[in-house]
Amino acid sequence: QGVLVESGGGLVQAGDSLTLSCAASGRPFGGIVMAWFRQAPGKGREAVASIHWSGASATYADSVKGRFTIATDNAKNMVFLQMSSLKPEDTAVYYCAGQGNSWHGSLVAASYDFWGQGTQVTVSS
Repeated sequence: QGVLVESGGGLVQAGDSLTLSCAASGRPFGGIVMAWFRQAPGKGREAVASIHWSGASATYADSVKGRFTIATDNAKNMVFLQMSSLKPEDTAVYYCAGQGNSWHGSLVAASYDFWGQGTQVTVSS
């Protein structure tokens, strides 16, 4: 497994943009899928987006399509989530995740074995 460390969260206003970063280390990442999930207070963990480490095959939850973009920087071992047109309902702790050995689909939490500690995103109205 690897180590994932998220950063870039904060308090923004509705309509603003924010970019989250995930620094990956501790293992080779080539060939696996990385993802962003989020969890709002009192709710379950929700998939946001996933991407192959190569940068191919980006997939998004319907709730963020057209507003969020996931990307990788292989040279720096980083995964990014660019968020625009933020809404109050985007408020959550955002987690970076790395694919595990059991695959259930790119937007399914059970597909991912290692997780970061999370970064808080708060969108005010």
